[in-house]
Amino acid sequence: MGRLDSKVAIITGAGMGMGQAGALLFAREGAKVVVVDWKAEAGEETVKMIKDSGGEAVFVKADVSRAKDVENAVKKAIEKYGKLDIIYNNAAVIGRPAFTEDVTEEEWERIMSINLKGVWLGMKYAIPEMLKGGGGSIINTASQCGDRGTRNLSPYCAAKGGVLALTRITAMELAKKNIRVNALNPGIIGSPMVLTMPKEEIRGFEEIIPQGRLGKPEEVAYAALFLASEESSHVTGHTLVVDGGIEIDNHQVIKPVPLK
Repeated sequence: MGRLDSKVAIITGAGMGMGQAGALLFAREGAKVVVVDWKAEAGEETVKMIKDSGGEAVFVKADVSRAKDVENAVKKAIEKYGKLDIIYNNAAVIGRPAFTEDVTEEEWERIMSINLKGVWLGMKYAIPEMLKGGGGSIINTASQCGDRGTRNLSPYCAAKGGVLALTRITAMELAKKNIRVNALNPGIIGSPMVLTMPKEEIRGFEEIIPQGRLGKPEEVAYAALFLASEESSHVTGHTLVVDGGIEIDNHQVIKPVPLK
């Protein structure tokens, strides 16, 4: 018996990386998965992987910054599977590293539209369907950048901080309506985007992670699975950190003094 048997889940940004890992895991645990991505080839590949493994999935092409696209993705989920139990708002972009004053208005608006507005749109259209079904679970991908901040990524950090606030607010609004709303704070994950960076940059990432390695997309997927499943039935408004210890490390080294 799977942990998500009979559940229907929408996962955005499911064409690669953490979203794809989540889609594959949710399907293995019994969920019918609506794979949402703006790249048709990537999304269809995820669906193929799920079906080849004996799971059930359908692809919907969508730009999560567009209300009509997100509304259509939810509509397609209902048309195909008759209900919606889970939405995992994962789609996001990082953008060009730049000092705050050098960020263009177009860059700021694009990152905010996808990373923050996209999460809000996902909840906006999913919540009414979850209420019809008697409840559900919403998972929003934030980032440790939303808590700690990262130099040269001000739009990304601001958007992810907004995701954390939006998650808490919506969790309070829905707490008595049997819809749980939680966030994930991934650290530096070995996604395809990160793994294409120069080796020296990857080594630099590994050096600042207390565990000494990048996270795996599958490790984030298992955290999302917990939040999606009934195992977290008393968890709402929470931020689950998956970062190998970055958030608790203050990067200060005080050498121990041996007893004389």
